[in-house]
Amino acid sequence: MPAGIMISARQMPTLIGTGGPAFGSSSGLTLGQSNLMDGQLNPLEIAQSTAESDVGRMRDDEFDSKSGSDNHEGGSGEDQDPNSRKRKKRYHRHTQHQIQEMEAFFKECPHPDDKQRKELSRELGLEPLQIKFWFQNKRTQMKMQHERHDNTQLRAENEKLRAENMRYREALSNASCPTCGGPTALGEMSFDEHHLRVENSRLREEIDRIAAIAAKYVGKPVVNYPIVSPPITPRSLELGNFGGQPGIGSTELYGAGDLLRSIGGHTDQADKQMIVELAVAAMEELTRMAQIGDPLWMPGIDNTYVLNEEEYFRTFPRGIGPKPMGFRSEASRESAVVIMNHTNLVEILMDVNQWSAVFSGIVSRAMTMEVLSTGVAGNYNGALQVMTAEFQVLSPLVPTRETYFVRYCKHHVDGTWAVVDVSLDSLRPSPLARCRRRPSGCLIQEMPNGYSKVTWIEHVEVDDRGVHNIYKPLVNSGLAFGAKRWVSALDRQSERLASAMATNLPPNDVGNTVITSTEGRRSMLKLAERMVTSFCGGVSASTSHTWTMLSGSGADDVRVMTRKSIDDPGRPPGIVLSAATSFWLPVPPKRVFDFLRDEHSRNEWDILSNGGVLQEMAHIANGRETGNSVSLLRVNTISGSQNNMLILQESCSDPTGSFVIYAPVDVVAMNMVLSGGDPDYVAILPSGFAILPDGPAGHGGHIGEGGSGGSLLTVAFQILVDSTPNAKLSLGSVATVNNLIACTVDRIKASVAGENA
Repeated sequence: MPAGIMISARQMPTLIGTGGPAFGSSSGLTLGQSNLMDGQLNPLEIAQSTAESDVGRMRDDEFDSKSGSDNHEGGSGEDQDPNSRKRKKRYHRHTQHQIQEMEAFFKECPHPDDKQRKELSRELGLEPLQIKFWFQNKRTQMKMQHERHDNTQLRAENEKLRAENMRYREALSNASCPTCGGPTALGEMSFDEHHLRVENSRLREEIDRIAAIAAKYVGKPVVNYPIVSPPITPRSLELGNFGGQPGIGSTELYGAGDLLRSIGGHTDQADKQMIVELAVAAMEELTRMAQIGDPLWMPGIDNTYVLNEEEYFRTFPRGIGPKPMGFRSEASRESAVVIMNHTNLVEILMDVNQWSAVFSGIVSRAMTMEVLSTGVAGNYNGALQVMTAEFQVLSPLVPTRETYFVRYCKHHVDGTWAVVDVSLDSLRPSPLARCRRRPSGCLIQEMPNGYSKVTWIEHVEVDDRGVHNIYKPLVNSGLAFGAKRWVSALDRQSERLASAMATNLPPNDVGNTVITSTEGRRSMLKLAERMVTSFCGGVSASTSHTWTMLSGSGADDVRVMTRKSIDDPGRPPGIVLSAATSFWLPVPPKRVFDFLRDEHSRNEWDILSNGGVLQEMAHIANGRETGNSVSLLRVNTISGSQNNMLILQESCSDPTGSFVIYAPVDVVAMNMVLSGGDPDYVAILPSGFAILPDGPAGHGGHIGEGGSGGSLLTVAFQILVDSTPNAKLSLGSVATVNNLIACTVDRIKASVAGENA
């Protein structure tokens, strides 16, 4: 009923203008509201009846003399005497021809001007004033008809709302709580009693859920417990029972049941029910896999744990089905303590933009397809969303792994948080799918002083026959996409974020002459972060349409892509070429990393520095590893000529890989950044290196200390070849980029080989 009142009030300005005196007065409005409360006539009905009487009166009068649409004779003295009785006016109606002509003109032009009215008066033998008044009355008549139609619809809607309101009132007056048996209205019980009843209901539903999952996935019997009140069909604010499994979900997803029934999109109700049931089962599996040790998990190489596949299928016999033909199973577990509050970590994992930015070296692109539940107000407990993502190794020689999955977040009763992913292959079957994600994700335990303990599980089945031979040992070992890589990236990024949020300048930053404020330091780190993200998005063999692959680029071992940059404040406008290649070096990854990040050895491989000597103008350490830093370099040319270009460089290393990424930056733009300005409008094109081990590191526990001791190096350049976005790409530009990357590779091989000798 409140909705009906609101609609009636919205129509009041129009209705008052066309209604009778009773409704136009304040007393009429008060009467209408009173009648509405008593279940009698409401203001909308009064307005409707008034409008209908007005229209009827106009039809009876057939446009009176006041409108000027009729010809009447002049009045006599008796007519002009106010004390005498007025004589009835004599009306002259328009002919059928005149009405038809004006009706036809009205359809084309309801508001004729003076010239058009004079033309009509000559054609029809009427006065221009008669034409004017006829059109005025015609417009009034049309308006009244429209209003009557609108009022009829509003009255029907009002009646529907009244009936619905009465039905709800009757249902509420006889309803009782289906879980505790108490009254439904809060006013009939104390707040404490209501809180205890809700908590009691929640605990009972939790027992239902665990018992149902145990019966379905583990084979254990459902535990019986005493029921205080008889079971009743779940209400609309609960998730309900899916697939005949009692108790699955109402505690798991607060409000998700209502969302599953009401939200639109391409996912139908049956699919939503399956998604919820699959997510709940995946959460249970992930939690158990994180807690169970031997024999489910066995010690593997490089201090990691690998999955005993036979024991896994014995422990979880149902899951998402058998492994597809030709697929290889890959599963690992890793734990670490990171410098990040558990709340912030959950937010990063549940926000697709933050998640893909923090893990930019692993996630080449990601998108949330549909949000089925946002969780409890204020946090992500019970959040459920359907996503698609593409996982990468920074090399054009390793195909990306694209997956379509559901992500589910839960706050466990012991205080830990869990975020789980599981593939939805049955919803979108594709013969081209080469990867599916069994329950994977992490458990997050709150630690003192803002730290969190993270236990990560990565479990996929993949067809990776497209991987190049030099990368197969790394990929087959599980280190390329495994849990150790996720945890290492998270640990490194948590250190970087802690450095960016620091309010006091570290001692090694205080000595910098160019960074004089905390704001400037944060702006420089933010620009470097965007540089790294842009570099990672242009290196891997992604299927993203951001870049266009060029066929026949002239070099079989170099992958060349192009992209047009238009109205992007973060990139210079024009045509950008991205060229990348990967190769093997018989040198440990750490030595390659130290060689490439050192500004003193840069002129040995950097052709664009023109043999100049690089000087470090600023240095920001952003991790406990020595090489994890952001630097600002200046090229001092041999001739001593003025150089208006600086180089922004970030180098970072963790136990699974290293990166050296750089981009030329204009001096004026960099000065703006160092003064605390917004770095998002600084145009940069990053280039750099990704350094990975050529295989597992044995039992040494760190890259380069075991295995063959070699490195897999990816070299990638992004170069602006034409400042006009609509220009045609020339083959000469492609050849120039190919020659540049080939020359850089040759120089690196020669320099590193000389050091190794």
